[in-house]
This record gives sequence, C-alpha cells and structure tokens, in this order.
Amino acid sequence: MTDPLGQSQVIPYLKGLSVLGHQISILSCEKKNRFLKENLEISKILNESNITWFPIFYTASPPVLSTLFDIYSLRKKARKICNIQSIEVIHCRSYISSLVGRSLQKELKTKFVFDMRGFWADERVDGKIWNLSNPLFRLIYSFFKVKEKEFLLNANQVISLTTNAKNEIKSWKGFENVPINVIPCCADLDFFSKDNVNKKQVEDLKNKLGISSENFVLSYLGSLGTWYMLDEMLDFFFHLKTEIPKAKFLFITADNPQIIIDAANKKKIATLDIIIVKAKRNQVPIYCSLSDISIFFIIPKYSKKASSPTKMGELMSLGIPIICNSNVGDVELILNDGGVGAIVHKFDRNEYLEVIKKIPSLIQQPKKINSLLAHKYYSLKEGIISYNNVYQSIAIHDGMDDGELL
Repeated sequence: MTDPLGQSQVIPYLKGLSVLGHQISILSCEKKNRFLKENLEISKILNESNITWFPIFYTASPPVLSTLFDIYSLRKKARKICNIQSIEVIHCRSYISSLVGRSLQKELKTKFVFDMRGFWADERVDGKIWNLSNPLFRLIYSFFKVKEKEFLLNANQVISLTTNAKNEIKSWKGFENVPINVIPCCADLDFFSKDNVNKKQVEDLKNKLGISSENFVLSYLGSLGTWYMLDEMLDFFFHLKTEIPKAKFLFITADNPQIIIDAANKKKIATLDIIIVKAKRNQVPIYCSLSDISIFFIIPKYSKKASSPTKMGELMSLGIPIICNSNVGDVELILNDGGVGAIVHKFDRNEYLEVIKKIPSLIQQPKKINSLLAHKYYSLKEGIISYNNVYQSIAIHDGMDDGELL
C-alpha cells in the first residue's frame, strides 16, 4: 500500500467500497524502506475509512526462495486473520496472493475472487524475466500456468482488466462459463480534470521549460520500464519533426534522464527538442496539459492482451488525444470508439507518417469528447460500483451474511 500503485489502484477502490458498507481488511507485502517512510500516512488514510491493515515485509532475494518465503508468510498471516475475523471473501490481486486465497478457499470454505490483473506468468516470459531455456524457470512457468487454470475454474468471481483477455480465456476449451468481470485500471477523473488545471500555471510552466506558442508538444507520461518502447517512440518523434519542425518531446517521468538523452542522440534528435521533467502526483495534470498529444508504445506480446495502461484514463480525462500501437489490451477498441486517438499497426516510417496526418483532426476535436469517453471506460466511481456488484453477486448466489473482505 506504500507503493504508488497501491495508493492509486488499490486504496481508492477500498475507500469507496468501505463507504458502501463493506468491512475490509488488507494483507499486503511492503518494501521495508518505503514502509518506514510512508506507513504512518497510509495508516491514517485507512483508519479514517475504517479499513484494517496487516502489512508484512516483502523479500526480494534470493530469487525463488524469497517468493516461497513470502507465500509462507502471507498464508500464515491470512490464516491468523481468518481465525480472528469473520472473513467471507478473500479478494486476491494477481497470482502469488491467489495461491494463498485458493488454499484458504479449500480449507475454510471462504469465497475466492481471482483479480488476475493480467497473464502474469506469460508477462514474466515476455518481459524476459524468466528464460524458458532455464529448466528451473520452465518448471516455475508450467506450475503457474496450471495454477492459472485452477484459479479461473474455481474462483467465485474473476476480474480481468480487459475484454481482450476475457475473450481469450473464454476461447479456451472448458473455460466458456468462467464468471469473468472486466474492470480496467480506473483513474480519479475528478483529479485528472481539465477544469482543475489553472491556465496561468500552464503558461508559466511553458515559459519555464522553454515551450513557446509555436511549439507542438508530444508527451510521454510515466516510467519507461520493461514494456515501453523508447526507441520506437523516438523514431515516431523524428518523423513528426519532418512534418512539424517546431515539435518538442516532453517526458514526464522519474526515470534517469540520461537514458532518454542517450537514446535520442543515437536517433540524431537534438537535445534541445527533448524536455524531461519529474512531477509529483499533484503536478501531473498541469504537466500533461502542456502537451498537444500524448504517445505510448508497448511491446505487443501475447501477455499484453490483458494490459490496461492507467495513463489512458488520466490523459483522456484531461482532453488529450493519444497515439498508441495495436495489440495492447482494449486500447484500440477504446480509441476507435470515440475517435480520440490513433493506432500504429507497424513500427515503420510509412505507418508513422499516416498517423501524423491524422494529428490535426485529433487535436481539433472538442476535448469534452475525450473526457466523456474517459468517464465511460475509466471512471473510479464506476469501478467501485463494479467491484461492489461482484461482491453482491457472490452474496446473492451463496446466501452470505454481511461478513468481511480480505
């Protein structure tokens, strides 16, 4: 809960569910350094929402053995919580915690929600974290693919981030009747709202960063990490410069700026055309508002069928058009729904130039359309309602009393 992901993609939902009357306990693995820095603030937030928090420390090494130890610690703590509280539903995010949730479902007859988030084992392979030529990783991958099927077939409800992943699972023989609910990574659209962006602050920031009224700003939001294709995004910008010479590329990221500068230099892109800023969360809407259009390319591997980029809802809510590549979650479906973005199908010059031709019409479209589509797909309020409906469906189907969620 002390990681940014916990604060943006877990706590807001749970606060909303608590308001709806659910009694919630959280069991989480925390990185020690971050926990020591953030735990008092997070505890205060959770206490104010009447949410009980049971943190344990995450272990990172040695590989494999540390994960086994974390699973043991999670199961031991979860079993203890179930002994002292009337837990009726165990809601597990991703696969490691689901090993614990499934075992308690069998042992204690609790209800089990498999919030899969994505094809985790395939992500480890596609992201080159697990090399299947290594017998140990091949064994671990096979184990989790077997467990994946067990979780899907035995969960009382399954959560998928995308319709694409849901359809993939439903295509598997014997999985046609798995109860899958699609709830994407939602965003706080009240926070990421163009109505909250002060125009004077935006102009002052442009002056500070050397962005003039003549500049066209392409932006990238977030960390680059394993999946985002920096070289290909810079290639796109290189071709954008041939059509719009005064274009600049704004990176809003906490990543090492030198990595971006070095990559740009290799592409013969002038350093003066690259702007790199690190923004606190409360500054992100203003920094994003400097851009005319935003871009992100994600490696289009099999596991990305289940990917739901959080930045999608945030950018759309601010009225900013998006350029992305195909074969990433539901991105293409959503952008095509309202015409609020453009899709790159191939990473080559001709494709980039075709997309660049569409930019004038994208930025001329009323920003309200982007915002409305964000509310259709990424509303945090609707996400909370969807999770509540999942819990209610379990309660109705199984005749549950008003118990607690873990």
